[in-house]
This record gives sequence, structure tokens and C-alpha cells, in this order.
Amino acid sequence: MASSEDVHLDSNIPGNPAYHFTIVPAGTPGAVGWARRGPMVPSAGLATQCVHAGVQPDPSYGSVMPPIYQTSTFAFRDVCTNAGFDYTRSGNPTRAALEEAIAMLEGGGGATCTSTGMSAVLVALNLLPHGSHLLCTVDCYGGTFRTLEHAKLAYGLEVTFLDLGDLDAVARAFKPNTGMVWIETPSNPLLRLTDIRAVAALAKARGALTVVDNTFLSPALQRPLALGADLVVHSTTKYLNGHSDVVGGAVVSAPGQVAMAQRIQSMNNLLGTSQSPHDAFLVLRGLKTLLLRMRAHEAGARRIAEYLARHPQVAKVHYPGLPSHPQHALAKAQQAGFGGMLSFELVDGRRDRVDHVLRTLRWFTLAESLGGVESLVAHPSTMTHASMTPAARLRAGITDGVIRLSIGIEDPDDLLADLEQSLASLPA
Repeated sequence: MASSEDVHLDSNIPGNPAYHFTIVPAGTPGAVGWARRGPMVPSAGLATQCVHAGVQPDPSYGSVMPPIYQTSTFAFRDVCTNAGFDYTRSGNPTRAALEEAIAMLEGGGGATCTSTGMSAVLVALNLLPHGSHLLCTVDCYGGTFRTLEHAKLAYGLEVTFLDLGDLDAVARAFKPNTGMVWIETPSNPLLRLTDIRAVAALAKARGALTVVDNTFLSPALQRPLALGADLVVHSTTKYLNGHSDVVGGAVVSAPGQVAMAQRIQSMNNLLGTSQSPHDAFLVLRGLKTLLLRMRAHEAGARRIAEYLARHPQVAKVHYPGLPSHPQHALAKAQQAGFGGMLSFELVDGRRDRVDHVLRTLRWFTLAESLGGVESLVAHPSTMTHASMTPAARLRAGITDGVIRLSIGIEDPDDLLADLEQSLASLPA
């Protein structure tokens, strides 16, 4: 008959005397194949990189997902001696894993992760010395416009907004103090494209940095550093995270630019804009399905763009994946896909007709932001670009009739039916 001491022996519980696995001290190197995986990741396919970049089993206990180092500070091992981290604003292992992953996916030399997409913009802009001049796409994100306008008033930054698709105009716009060209391609919300390689060549010849906001496409569909850009910025809130449950940003430096990688990391630390460990963990989680999600976003967006382009109530569709888009050829040349964002304008785009669409769509949630698994609808002139002056919106072509869609990963048939019922009931 078993004694009471034998009854509770369980070979599956660590610490139980009957535990049937050999236990080694934490930190013991692995002796199986995964321990040799790290050097393979940089040359792996994109889908494999999305899963494994920056993330290997934890060396302490073998956790397959990286731990969340939810700490403000780190114990020193001895006087002036630590394990690589001292204070979370300056560096944190969870955030470092995300930075490594994003840098690898973008083909960059280094990255720094920030608290929001706008703080990533701030990190990049603060690389400019006082008295600098910047060229910016005329239809940039409203938050970027607001920040540049503030920098003009508060810090004396000179800014020229222009159509970066007009290369002759770009060449003429450079000044002796031009230090940066700010590109959004595709632009928000009109999906205009900029020839990254051509503009970066113009900037490089004049000693200016080229910064590309790659939020709309992600490294799954566009890699600006390979086209000559010096820096890439992201709102990781959007496609990189992909689940609408975190805000964050990133700045990525070009390969081989060691000093630039150090500068962006130092600037993030100086400004106090570093991303929290928990938020970094969530973005790392999102990256694993990035390629799969981007394929689904694009598949739905293509069908919806084609549907809207044929609809008698729609006057214009802004989507580079349509052969009718004036920059379709450029999109095919510098992108690996067309993405999940589009905008459109109604025939007779009166405000009551626009509001009808915003109110009657059911699968599309009326909300700010983009890039999540759920479909969203937005009215740029009163939402994402409300901070632009009316004159600036007019200059950029962002009229009150523009409706922006972020296509999620739902069944496209459901989204098409939703659009159909809304457009079919438009007021005359």
C-alpha cells in the first residue's frame, strides 16, 4: 500500500522529487539545434525572420517567448559592472529584442523603439542642427504637419511642403541649409508615391538626410533603406503591431551607419521617449504574423478598390494597386505589394453624403488609426488631418469628400456587402 509521501509525487512538476527531467543551472548553453539558430536568421526568408528576428529562447530558463523585463532599474554585478543594462529608459532587454527584430526586417544597421509614432518623428527631427531647412511631402500625416509647424515657430526650423513626385521641383527646393527630406510613401490619406531612389540621390548629392515613413507598407512590402534612404520611421502602433492594442514607434538607421545608429539611440534616451517593456513585448508578438497579415490586408484592399472603381456613386479611388493609378508603375517597381490602405471620393461629395457612409458602415469601425486586424473608416479632414490648416489641406488635395479605409483581415465578401448597402442608400 502506497504511503502518504508517495501519493503526491508528480513527475511533471518542477521541484517535485519525482520530476523526470534533468535540471541544469539557469544560463547553461543549449545543446540542441535551436541554440545554433541565431546566425541563420539574417539570411532566412522574410516569413522566418518575422517569427525569429530578435527572439531566441531565453538563455536563463528557455522561455520560447522573450520575458517582459518589467523593471525600471537593474542591479550592478560589481562597482561599474553590469550585465549590459542599467536603467530602462536607456535600455531594456525586451525593447532591445524588438529593436533588433525591426532593424533586421528593414535591412537596417540599428533601431530604437519609441513610446509612440510621433515620438519616433521627434527623434528623427532632433538630429537636425538649429537653423536647418527640411523638405516634406505636401500631403503628410496630420500629426507630422502639426509637429513641423510647431518646430517652425519654437525652434526656427524652415520647412518647405511640396509634391515630392515632381523631381525638378524637389531639386530646385534645396537650400544650402537643407538637412533632411521627409518622405511618406504611400502618403496619408491620398496614397501618392515618392520615388525613394530618385529623391534620396538628390538629397545625398547635397549632403541631406532622407527619412522615409514606412508605416503604410511595413518592411513586408517596402524597404526604403535598400533604395537609398538614411532613416526609416514607423508608427509601430499600425501594421507592425497589427492588433490595435498598443502605441509605439521606431527609427531605423541604414546599414553600415554605425554612428547614426548610436545617435538615434542616444536621442531617444535624451528625449525620454523610449518604449515601455510591455508595449515592446506586444509589438514583438505582432511581428510574428506580419507577413501573413499584410497578405490578407492587401487581398481585401485589392477587391475593395476594384469594386469602388466600378461603382457609379464613386468618383475617385486612391489605391496604387489599381492599373489606373497614375503611379502604378512606380508602385510595382519599388514595392513588394500595394498594401491595405485606400481612400475614395463620392460623386457629389456633399458632407451629408459623406456622413451617411461614415454612419451606415457596420463592419468598418469609425475610428482613428489603421493597420489593425479590424477594418476602419476615417474622415481625414475632421479626424487624422484636422490639425492641418484648411489651406494646407487644400494644398495637399485633402478635401472634405475624402473617405479613408483601413482594410482588415475579415472576409472581403462581408466588407463588400457592407459597402454596397451603404452606397446603395446614399441620399440623392
